[in-house]
Amino acid sequence: MDAAEWDARYSQGELVWGAPPNATVVANVIGLDRIVTLRPEGPDGQIPPLPRALDLACGEGRNALWLATHGWQVHAVDFSQVGVDKGRTVATRLSRSVRNRVTWECADVTDLDAAGVTGPFELILMVFLHLPADRRRALLRRAADLLSPGGTLLVLGHDTRNLTEGYGGPQDPAILFTPEDVVADLGRDSGVDIRKAEPILRPTEGRDAIDALVIATKRDDPAADLTPVIDAPGDDEIPARPTARTAGTRTVRPPGTGGRRQRG
Repeated sequence: MDAAEWDARYSQGELVWGAPPNATVVANVIGLDRIVTLRPEGPDGQIPPLPRALDLACGEGRNALWLATHGWQVHAVDFSQVGVDKGRTVATRLSRSVRNRVTWECADVTDLDAAGVTGPFELILMVFLHLPADRRRALLRRAADLLSPGGTLLVLGHDTRNLTEGYGGPQDPAILFTPEDVVADLGRDSGVDIRKAEPILRPTEGRDAIDALVIATKRDDPAADLTPVIDAPGDDEIPARPTARTAGTRTVRPPGTGGRRQRG
């Protein structure tokens, strides 16, 4: 679907994906804002006041707004102007301080340089963003470049096996992927370590859908190759559903910069 088709879909009135954030995003990101490392930047060596997140293909902003209420400064990007505008509208229901934590942008996420997205970010989400394999690989590697040291990249989408074993989702196999595809796209020279790469089951109104989840962390020294071997689950080892857990990194935020949350 192109931007015009997504505009038409988002124009239907109700929130297409609902207001709550994606459960897998929540399970793997909750609490991360309190333990990521914020580093001095620029000539004045200032530490950012909040951890920064980039939400690629943010849609109507459900994940971006959840991040903002949980202590993140968020850059939310989508190529649907209608989707971005709906996100802004939903944000008006939240407190001003939360609203001010989200920068909305209508742009092509496959050309972040043209969109002026430069980073760095402590968290980057690519959630249900489906592209042809060559464009997916280019975007994944660019996203890895934009991570701050210790930053997290979370990739979630419809698994290729969802076509035959799952439910719903895109029916074009050319834009679907497996966890192994994402790991291969990132490669061993992208400066990230793979922390999780697995298919997961997502309950639907029909049978369970199969999603692909990959979580990677930027190395402090991107040149070091420390990527562990990931034993992806077999067909009979797919977890039943996302389970709540606190995600973490290997470092702790400097005193006086963390822990601030505000719900709208």
